[in-house]
Amino acid sequence: MASRIKAINAYRPRIVLGKRVEMEEMVSFIARSTGLNESGVRQVLLELRDAIVFFAAAGRPVKLEGLGTYTPSIDLDGTVKVGHRADSTLKARLNAEFHGEIERRENIGKSGDELVALWNAEHPDDPVS
Repeated sequence: MASRIKAINAYRPRIVLGKRVEMEEMVSFIARSTGLNESGVRQVLLELRDAIVFFAAAGRPVKLEGLGTYTPSIDLDGTVKVGHRADSTLKARLNAEFHGEIERRENIGKSGDELVALWNAEHPDDPVS
């Protein structure tokens, strides 16, 4: 018997991810968009990273308007981590402007129960328990 999670994951919509954008490509993109030179853009991005580490290491969340909030946390074993909560404007723009490829687009808006029903219809020998 298949699990509910297995069935939902088999039929849920999924974004097809392209090649990851690395620092060089991001630096070039920002430099072209702003007229700043690439070395200046790289320096600012590295300083931004260092500033987030500095404030988070002092136990202070960092909110960057339009990007999100970086918040330090700690695991039970004492490992300190940083979480990122994307800014609502960033999420809204992404939803409005998304033009990437989506697998199983036809299943957008379907409930978990509907996805399970699709699984059960196509896998009668392995229904969701």
